[in-house]
Amino acid sequence: MSNSWQSPAPEPLPPPGAPWGQPHPGAPENQWHEPHPGHPENQWHEAHPGHQPYELHRQAHQPQLTQPHQPYPAQPGHPGEWAQPAGRPCPAETAYPAHLAHPGEQPYPAQHDQRLHLTHEGQPARQGQQPYPAEPVHPAHQGEHTHPETHPAHPAHEGRHGQPARQGPESHPSQGQPARRAQPQAEVAEPREPQAAPGGAEHGTGKAGGGRRAERGGAPEPGAGRRGTRIVPRARRAAHRRAGLVKVVAFCAATAAGSMLLLRGNEALDRLGSPTVPDSATAAPAAAVDPHDPGRVLQVVAHPDDDLYFMNPDLRYSISAGHPVTSVYLTAGEADGINATAGKAATTRPNKPAYAEARQNGIRAAYALMATGDRSSPWQRTLVPTKGGGHAEVDVLTAKPQVNLVWLQLREAGTVYDDAPDSLHGLWDGRVPRLESMLASGTPVKQRFSYTKDQVVQTLVGILEQYRPTTVRSQDPTPGRFPDTKRYTDHQDHFYGARFVQLATAAYAKDVKNRPHFAVQNYVGYVNGSLPSTLDPAEAKEKLDILGAYAWLDQQNHCKSDAGCGDLKVSDQPGGNHWSESINYARGTGTTWLTSDKDLGLWAFKVLDGQVALWHRPGLVGRWKGPDLLPGTGMDPGVSTVTLPDGRTAVFGTRTSIGAKPADYRREVVYVVQKHPGAEEFTQWQSLGTPETADDTWTSDISAPAVSVDGAGQLAAYVRDGAGTLRGRVQHADGTWGPWDKHGGSDLHGSPVTATDGAGRRMVFATTSKSVVGWAQPKPGAPLGQVTATGLPDTTLPLTALGREGGVRLWFRRPGSGNVRTALVTAEGGLKVSQMTDLGGLQGFGAVTASGHVLAGRTAGGQLGSEAGPGRPWERSPLMFVGAPSSTPTGRSMVSLAVVGLDARLYVTSSTDAPDAYLAPWQPVGPRNTAP
Repeated sequence: MSNSWQSPAPEPLPPPGAPWGQPHPGAPENQWHEPHPGHPENQWHEAHPGHQPYELHRQAHQPQLTQPHQPYPAQPGHPGEWAQPAGRPCPAETAYPAHLAHPGEQPYPAQHDQRLHLTHEGQPARQGQQPYPAEPVHPAHQGEHTHPETHPAHPAHEGRHGQPARQGPESHPSQGQPARRAQPQAEVAEPREPQAAPGGAEHGTGKAGGGRRAERGGAPEPGAGRRGTRIVPRARRAAHRRAGLVKVVAFCAATAAGSMLLLRGNEALDRLGSPTVPDSATAAPAAAVDPHDPGRVLQVVAHPDDDLYFMNPDLRYSISAGHPVTSVYLTAGEADGINATAGKAATTRPNKPAYAEARQNGIRAAYALMATGDRSSPWQRTLVPTKGGGHAEVDVLTAKPQVNLVWLQLREAGTVYDDAPDSLHGLWDGRVPRLESMLASGTPVKQRFSYTKDQVVQTLVGILEQYRPTTVRSQDPTPGRFPDTKRYTDHQDHFYGARFVQLATAAYAKDVKNRPHFAVQNYVGYVNGSLPSTLDPAEAKEKLDILGAYAWLDQQNHCKSDAGCGDLKVSDQPGGNHWSESINYARGTGTTWLTSDKDLGLWAFKVLDGQVALWHRPGLVGRWKGPDLLPGTGMDPGVSTVTLPDGRTAVFGTRTSIGAKPADYRREVVYVVQKHPGAEEFTQWQSLGTPETADDTWTSDISAPAVSVDGAGQLAAYVRDGAGTLRGRVQHADGTWGPWDKHGGSDLHGSPVTATDGAGRRMVFATTSKSVVGWAQPKPGAPLGQVTATGLPDTTLPLTALGREGGVRLWFRRPGSGNVRTALVTAEGGLKVSQMTDLGGLQGFGAVTASGHVLAGRTAGGQLGSEAGPGRPWERSPLMFVGAPSSTPTGRSMVSLAVVGLDARLYVTSSTDAPDAYLAPWQPVGPRNTAP
């Protein structure tokens, strides 16, 4: 073993009585603050050249001028930065005072991080974050993973795990887009009319669509320097600023008294009393009062490489942004012990400890490449006692000590779905009382151990206590079975490992009080190979390059290990079964968790700590409250909201209960309702049950519920069941619910979506591996009609539906591109699709939220991208987030947009619902996420 993998010299271990989750004697404090270094400026992407109109009332937009911007310090290595477009005039009816409307960017200040790292002694040590260098590009590799088992619907060969495969990858051209940069303005344009001082409170007197257009904050209006304007020197600007300031103060008072309904409600009160309000209209935008916390990510997977196949590129994005990232591997991944390509497997001697070490070496190389650009970057490897009574190996990347790997080294099942009692599955079911360790040959852990089921849970709780994550990533605990063979669609280690994570996070949330809130993100596994690809070619190549480092393609002994420097089993086809081309979230893809009420207040609902968290802003200018956790635990990531006919908000989701017996594992649909409109008190959770008969039938594989109220006031909830069909329950007029009706369909994936058209008819849509299917009521109050093919091309999984233009508009993404697409579906005389349009985007993946003129979704790089009006360029915000964004109209003239960041904190922004509007600076809600 090379010294690059080990501590420089032997060091004493922490005492056996001080495992993770308990204080070590003499350990320094586990909280510290270190400013994150700034990073080079990046460039914006222009809108997709194929962007076409999709609104019936498209308005032409004028050329835009841009302001100087400040790069967000947490986005190294990814193109794009957040700069608010300046120079666009506000619509006359929504002109803002200068101190409330900032046309320029408002980035967060330098990041601060709280993180506990382990030294080679197992003791906490304070480490600083370092900037992330650009990754070198490796040659792309072709082919798929191969497996001996075949599946009728999924032709396959078998590799290490025996996964179902698909053949015939499609090649998509790169979707590169031209970039533009914000340019500093040396001079400003001033209107000749003397009554309109630059930046003053009297701007916005012109009517929309004609006359002189309003200015914002002294920024030049489009076409500055043309007829009706003149360029003024800086000395005259100062005088105008002083005069403008007086007008600003007067306008603010008048606005607070009578015009607040036109203001961005999530900012108004805070900014009126904020010490950071600029003292002139042309001053720099105010910095956020509370610095952005990048959050701490902890991900738990069954095998070494599950993170690279199924959680990337999210993993790479987090490392690139400088977030503290810790990956925990439950098993050693020893398989059959043969580390060889398919052609040499028959002549290679099995050696399980050595193969486990080779896979560890491959993981270290891949993470070092992501973090430093050098696969040989050294690690500190140390032994640490666990709260479960065993030992773990902890690896800390020397150059980037915020990157940690934790190896629990338990025995793996060795088979995808066949019976294997000595496994996580067998331990969960009680078929074995303890699961033995399988130690890698080069690990500093020398003493074998075994864990009971509870000890595995306690070990994970101790790790959670040690790292205090704000985002926990895990595999899918309910992946389902193939309808024909009834075999698991994912590896049994994957989903039983995820169930251990469910138990551990529940215990951590319940028993550990001095901790931050955390959100959970679950990831789809093997099924990605049979679904349309979600990543654009550039992102897919980056993912494949990292897998190439893990697969040890060059077979050079860069790690100085006799066991090998990677996993040769996958080196023939490191992309696996098209897994390098995709990433999909198993839960939390809904975009209706933000809603508004009749008083223009906002309500946000997301799952934190296994409970539904509520944030509320009363009225348009009220002060935000929350997060407040609604009573009731076991909630799965992702909830949906719907407004009932009486104005109350109902919240729907799924809840998992885990009993003492394996058969007691149950996932059911539940909901709560406001006690009265506008109330912050809700009823107790009520259960709608599940269409599944038992966990063993389909592994409790139901989707998140899609809910809507039709024109007759009838509430209904729909889920995809484990057989891939649509099921639904309808509420009767007396408040009772009907049975789980069968609505047919086949090969459904992900979660369905629902909305009502202009006639009040409910429509429901779901994706298949080839297209989109739908159902529609013939009239409000009637049962759903038959499943109907829409004729849409194949789409990536998450759909978004919204009643619009007399029908229901769908948003989705183009496979292999990440571009956002939209189509209008009408139900008169049967489902009909029209206005199919490509809207461009920033090569992202996942769900897209839509309200008014605003579209938003995840971009390449992991940040939130948005389009503030049809035909406008997509822009990238600084925020990396969990799950899906959500947006909602606020009255008739505003749109609000929200995400929950990787720090498990709510962030909100807003925009006027006008073609030439822009998004306000993002605002964090509540204090920094340190402890509940």
